[in-house]
Amino acid sequence: MKIALVDSGIGLLPAAAAVRRLRPDADLVLSSDPGSMPWGPREPDDIAARALACALAAAEYEPDALIVACNTASVHALHALRAELEPAVAVIGTVPAVKPAAAGGGPVAVWATPATTGSAYQRRLISDFGNGARISEVPCHGLADAVETGDEEAITAAVAAAGALTPPGVRAVVLGCTHYELVGVRIRAAAASGGTAPELHGSAAAVAAQTLRRLGAEPAPGAAATGSVRVLSAGRPSALPAAARTFAEGRLLTTAPTDPSGRLVPGH
Repeated sequence: MKIALVDSGIGLLPAAAAVRRLRPDADLVLSSDPGSMPWGPREPDDIAARALACALAAAEYEPDALIVACNTASVHALHALRAELEPAVAVIGTVPAVKPAAAGGGPVAVWATPATTGSAYQRRLISDFGNGARISEVPCHGLADAVETGDEEAITAAVAAAGALTPPGVRAVVLGCTHYELVGVRIRAAAASGGTAPELHGSAAAVAAQTLRRLGAEPAPGAAATGSVRVLSAGRPSALPAAARTFAEGRLLTTAPTDPSGRLVPGH
């Protein structure tokens, strides 16, 4: 079983790690274009074109499924990717976990990029799946860029700034950008009030589980870790950037050396 993932940068790591935990025997293809990020402020047609280029590069390795591990790309490119790749490749999108977060009642905060905060797409999600909960939208200026580069000082500053914008007493925080799941522990601490930390709601685990369901595959977390990892940057074989190794998800995927083709060789 081979599963590809697409994102602008290392925001695909949480979903890739979630797949790895469920199926250590699955081969992964990680396709990104960090030179073009952030995708959020770009025009929809540009986002779709960039996501499609990453997806087609990954498709060269004949995956069974492709995860669009980016909320922005899922909004603007999912239809185009499915039209291009399905039914040969199952294409799974990513949606911020507003529905499960709101199911327990409010108040809820949605941490998202400035481009997504207040957008028609996010407002529609809140309207459709907010379950009557009090939901606040929190713009996280510079957080995705800081995570992408592994800049600890910038991450700390961006998380603190978004924490200051988060209303006190929120019960849950929705992580509206896949990059944010890499610093979830820090976000939870920053959004805490009165000694109580909120629940975090990311999308990686749900997307990984949905991918296996689409493939008719069962989780097998105890399987031998025989799956390889291939990394593509702007369509070319590469290695995960050094910043990826600063996060637990990145380290999980880099337990083996990289050969010149960009394939991480398991078992070494």
